[in-house]
Amino acid sequence: MISKNRSITLICNPLFALVMVASLLSAAPPDPPQEVIIRRDLSYLAADRQEKLDLYHPAERPAGTLSPAVIIIHGGGWTGGDKGAKRELITGTNLARAGYVCASVNYSLSERSRWPTNLHDCKNAVRWMRANAEELGVDPERIGVIGGSAGGHLALMVAYTAGNPEFSPAGPYPGVSDHVSACVNMYGITNLLTRRHTDDKGAPIGALKDHQLFPEKRGEAPAKWRSASPVSHVRRDSPPTLTLHGTADTVVDRDQAVELDRTLRLAGAESILRMVQGANHAWPLKTQSFDLTGEVVAFFDKHLKP
Repeated sequence: MISKNRSITLICNPLFALVMVASLLSAAPPDPPQEVIIRRDLSYLAADRQEKLDLYHPAERPAGTLSPAVIIIHGGGWTGGDKGAKRELITGTNLARAGYVCASVNYSLSERSRWPTNLHDCKNAVRWMRANAEELGVDPERIGVIGGSAGGHLALMVAYTAGNPEFSPAGPYPGVSDHVSACVNMYGITNLLTRRHTDDKGAPIGALKDHQLFPEKRGEAPAKWRSASPVSHVRRDSPPTLTLHGTADTVVDRDQAVELDRTLRLAGAESILRMVQGANHAWPLKTQSFDLTGEVVAFFDKHLKP
């Protein structure tokens, strides 16, 4: 049994941090295992939208099986990234092998309509999964979300703002819930107002950091910055959250993970924090130096499987 309000540090090879980002950008994605089927570029938004999703599911499931589901949200600073990147492919295939139906989604990257359209898109992915649960063989009451970096931020916002009219999409699934039952945050931004620069070893150095989520500067729209920060929406009934963050992260400072964990525990919500020793940014669940797949599967199993 994973206890509430517990923080544990994992030990990994710090040398991998020097090459991980380059590897993610340059290496071809691995082929999916035979036991996983991927259906690519499915429509899930309004007919005039170009963004699609990739669906992962086990190749063989007993007739009548209702599987738990997970929405996968890619990173890229809210301005780039793709649903089919290596990190997302590794996440989708490994969760599908563990019995999950997964949707890896593309969302709005447009500068003109980036926020909150990107969050609306991710919420609509949850609604799409729920609205099509019977056809997909999904249990509509057992849906989780996972994301990395900017995708981690969006995953947290999906998890903590379900039913919030401020962030509720107008369509195309009116009346369908965007609630999720568990969230995995991989080195995501948790508080736009407190995010800081770091030194070359990942230690926060005090200087506050800007972002590309929306154009208004900190002093121009502090309420908007606060509202777009996951920590501002934490409540006692927030979905259980597993946070994975590298101690040497120079893109999203490690204190972001610590602040979220502290905020969740103070609210009485379930939080598990895993600080990965020596890890920088943008790593997938499984690398040559470590494998966190079992950790994530166990977390989702606890909260999404009977």
